[in-house]
Amino acid sequence: MERERDALIAQAQTWLAEDPDPDTREELARLIDGAATGDTADLADRFAGTLQFGTAGLRGELGAGPMRMNRSVVIRAAAGLAAYLKKQGCTGGTVVIGYDARYKSADFALDTAAVMVGAGLKAALLPKPLPTPVLAFAIRHLGAVAGIEVTASHNPPRDNGYKVYLGDGSQIVPPADAGIASEIAAIKSLNDVPRPSAGWETLRYEDVVGAYLERTDAVLTGGSARDVRVVYTPMHGVGRDVLTAAFERAGFPAPTVVAAQAEPDPDFPTVVFPNPEEPGAMDLAFATAREARPDIIIANDPDADRCAVAVPDPDAAEGWRMLRGDEVGALLATHLVHKNARGTFTTTIVSSSLLSRIAAASTGTPYTETLTGFKWLARVDGLRYAYEEALGYCVDPEGVRDKDGITAALLVAELAAKLKESGRTLSDLLDDLAVEHGLHATDQLSVRVQDLSLIADAMRRLREQPPTVLAGLHITSAEDLSKGTESLPPTDGLRYHLAGDESGTVSAARVIVRPSGTEPKIKCYLEVVIPVADAAALAGARAKATEVLASIKADLSRAAGI
Repeated sequence: MERERDALIAQAQTWLAEDPDPDTREELARLIDGAATGDTADLADRFAGTLQFGTAGLRGELGAGPMRMNRSVVIRAAAGLAAYLKKQGCTGGTVVIGYDARYKSADFALDTAAVMVGAGLKAALLPKPLPTPVLAFAIRHLGAVAGIEVTASHNPPRDNGYKVYLGDGSQIVPPADAGIASEIAAIKSLNDVPRPSAGWETLRYEDVVGAYLERTDAVLTGGSARDVRVVYTPMHGVGRDVLTAAFERAGFPAPTVVAAQAEPDPDFPTVVFPNPEEPGAMDLAFATAREARPDIIIANDPDADRCAVAVPDPDAAEGWRMLRGDEVGALLATHLVHKNARGTFTTTIVSSSLLSRIAAASTGTPYTETLTGFKWLARVDGLRYAYEEALGYCVDPEGVRDKDGITAALLVAELAAKLKESGRTLSDLLDDLAVEHGLHATDQLSVRVQDLSLIADAMRRLREQPPTVLAGLHITSAEDLSKGTESLPPTDGLRYHLAGDESGTVSAARVIVRPSGTEPKIKCYLEVVIPVADAAALAGARAKATEVLASIKADLSRAAGI
């Protein structure tokens, strides 16, 4: 035991000797002192392995040691990426680096710029904390060979992350992730990584953001309606200045910004989780809306790549109802169809099947599905529109080949204004879609865990003892997605298709279970389709859908042991 402790302390001291950050050096020195007196648990946790670089890049809790996000880990990641790019023949190419307003984001971005220059690449640093879609845009706009965004998106305040894009402006997918990870693992010492103190370019705000805002013109139809009143929250993130500038440029009335959440703040003091989907996150927006009486509420997550929408609802406790990502996805798709958008519409396997119905009803609109994440959606051939249920929408793939909460907000506002001209609302259009295509009601069973083994246990239990009936609906097919399908590469997930009931009240249902790729959660995505004869039948259909979804959720929870 003493030998293991000494080995752990020696490992930590080696790391400490190379750590360039005084904050994490001080933290690690305290942990080493504690371990020397017998308290090794925290130190052992920091050195239990290394943060794994994958298709989501890196994401984790800030702190000292290889199992945390810190400057040492980021420098190694940047050096590994640089080595990978050079092996791909990109020597001398430009790498664009963006960052959000979280703790250490600016430091991580500067370290990355230094590493790229030291490796013989060019580095272009965004001038201040900016939305992730601005970085994704800048890659294509500048003809860069890669891009990095330092962000943990909507994770808790203690986290940060490192998202990598290649030269097409899309996030990395296999085998690039494994190639980069291999180069990171080959770095023995930070002393082997050249880090000059200058040599990179800091882009001018007017140039990069100006070019992005100019591109947003492509989203809207010239002369279309603009009369819509919006309450907006950036959720303590970096979206406010770019979104309000985009709205002003387009001729929309200035949004009413939720004052308490307007400024970037890495502590996210008014929310438990800075994610519009989380309970309570939108409370201040609802309160502001009760005073301002807007037509809609729009929210971005902290790095502004996601867009949330809420609509007035007298039956809701707050007077407002958050639209699900699938509802916004269907609304935007319908709007684009009416604008004669041409190209492939796509979504992920966990999103609603309603998009397939909308595409099928539109002559000449191809439709396809991918695995979860915009790293897959962005690579669809002939892409015109993509969305995922987690509030991500790509409405201008030629400009931003990723989800973009700014351009999505513009398109939502245009649609709301167009409907308002004829005395209608987003809710009215959702009703129309339900009557035309059936009510596609979705829900989630999402469980956050402290012990990651609980997720593995739940997945194993479902594989070994798969359910045959959920909510009284028979499962007609059960797919283990880890084996892949004809159209999908392998992924850790399970998909169940359920038959309708004998009465025809329910026409179909679907369930997908998967571990989250970015958070310690197991996620179950539920959909039930209810035929709707006419508008008068909508209330009954919604009540039935709520009942069936609740029953599926309860049965699935028991089957998975969660």
